[in-house]
Amino acid sequence: MRTLETDRLIIRAFTLQDADTYARLLDAAFGADSYGPPEEKRVVFEYQVAADAGLALLHQPPYGDRAIVLRSSGEIVGSVGFAPCLMPFGQLPSFEPTTKFTSEVGLFWALFPEHWRKGYATEAAAAMVSYAFNQLRLRRIVATTENDNARSVGVMRRLGMRLERNPLAEPAWFQTVGILDDLPLA
Repeated sequence: MRTLETDRLIIRAFTLQDADTYARLLDAAFGADSYGPPEEKRVVFEYQVAADAGLALLHQPPYGDRAIVLRSSGEIVGSVGFAPCLMPFGQLPSFEPTTKFTSEVGLFWALFPEHWRKGYATEAAAAMVSYAFNQLRLRRIVATTENDNARSVGVMRRLGMRLERNPLAEPAWFQTVGILDDLPLA
């Protein structure tokens, strides 16, 4: 996937030199060791770096983490990306009822806490939405979170996502779902 730029941000592939920053971001965003010990985080990170180039060579969607970098300083402030989102979408009111899991393209973001409330998540996610609809020609993207994650729900709202609540308690990260359709021009 090509590098994206906004007024304040550069959204680019992670490089091997970003490994320590990526590990700190996982701990800051999801809790210390939520992605396992350092050697397991390293495996996840190296996969992200290799997958970016590999998926492009295979003409596959650009799934994976991308660095959110401040244009002004070059500092990595977070991550944004697409993920295959295999979930029980049939539990939601606007999806076809089914007990089977179905797949959608998921959009995700995570920032270091010191960079919250500056609009970076919304700005980076909006650039990814534009890329998804204009370059990848996707029909729909989704984002999922817990009901009490007000910051992520706020980003979903600012992106114009339609919010739906899972009527079931599980899975926990599938409580609130943002859905954004690329509507055809009239």
